[in-house]
Amino acid sequence: MSSLATTFGAVVRRDLRMVLRQGADGVLVVAFFLLAAAAFPFAIGPEADILSPIAAGVLWVCALFASMLSLERLFHADYEDGNLELLILAPAPLELIVLGKALAHWIASGLPLLVIAPVMGLMLDLPAAARGALVLAMLLGTPTLSLIGAAGAALTLGARRGGVLLVLLVLPLTLPVLIFGAGAVEAAQTGQPWRSELMALGGFLLAAIPLAPWAAAAALRQALD
Repeated sequence: MSSLATTFGAVVRRDLRMVLRQGADGVLVVAFFLLAAAAFPFAIGPEADILSPIAAGVLWVCALFASMLSLERLFHADYEDGNLELLILAPAPLELIVLGKALAHWIASGLPLLVIAPVMGLMLDLPAAARGALVLAMLLGTPTLSLIGAAGAALTLGARRGGVLLVLLVLPLTLPVLIFGAGAVEAAQTGQPWRSELMALGGFLLAAIPLAPWAAAAALRQALD
């Protein structure tokens, strides 16, 4: 058990070092989220009665597409330099390695969005109570996006126009997260109970933790056959 935990931690640290060394991916995710969310007041006007009702949907859609920006490269570097074969042959289960890479992706892309989202909610006239719901919903929803994205990245690894295929594959699978995430914020915004939406997001996360790494590991083994 301790050796598996050590391997898991090593995978997370390795991927985070790669993100920090490259730098561009994390900055690109944050910049896209900021610019996309900030564009709406300019496009439809700064009036609070217009922005506030759509703020939840805007923030979740922007977070969804921002998280997809770096997914294509999740396994690409290891695939190109041959490290993926070593990872598959490692004593640790490949599913655990995939889970570590997905966690590193969430720390590098989902966690910054979690921090920035309340600020952007303030800009979009989202009430304070709804901003709290937004943070909790994203805390449960964004890891699910990274897990589903990891499975999609593995399935499209080595394919031509893999980025386009990845979006087409992942987007339908992430719609439930988007619906319940925005629904929790909208319910809090109107004073309605939003616990059920959070429970649904938690259920999606609990289902994605075992299923997404299993699907990704199977796809990675197939990619090297």
